[in-house]
Amino acid sequence: MSIIKSVRGFTPKFGLNCYIADNATIIGDVEMGDDCSVWFNAVVRGDVNSIRIGNKVNIQDGAVIHCTFEKTKTEIGNNVSIGHNAIVHGCTLNDNVLVGMGSIVMDNAIVETNSLIAAGAVVLEDTVVESGSIYAGVPAKKVKEISEEQFQTLIERIANNYIEYSKWFSESDENK
Repeated sequence: MSIIKSVRGFTPKFGLNCYIADNATIIGDVEMGDDCSVWFNAVVRGDVNSIRIGNKVNIQDGAVIHCTFEKTKTEIGNNVSIGHNAIVHGCTLNDNVLVGMGSIVMDNAIVETNSLIAAGAVVLEDTVVESGSIYAGVPAKKVKEISEEQFQTLIERIANNYIEYSKWFSESDENK
């Protein structure tokens, strides 16, 4: 059973049609929009500051979303995919962003709309990831531009896939 926990007077809030995996953990000052999913072993920890998550966001297996006490909040826009084992910490991810598997996005970084963080990349504090770009490496640097059309096709496919996957698990839970 997933852990949904209040802390410091804050209780997580969820929009419509959200799927939370059995062993996901969501704590404190977290607000999530519609059609979101938090997958196995993922942690969304709003104990020290707020976490705001838009619509159609998937937080994949083992990912950690956190922030810094009295310094940085985490804001995640709409149509965002956060890959397996990624860490998103005290930063802003605007709409239509893909954070690749195992990557890290640090405090006060801003990932602009229609951007991709490659698997394993480390986006350092205060970095601004330019819209329409792919950033890769340690530390992450711009490696390529991608058209809005190409990116929206990619991110829409992934976001829609995760809504479909959520339905599979929701349906199997109903059959118990």
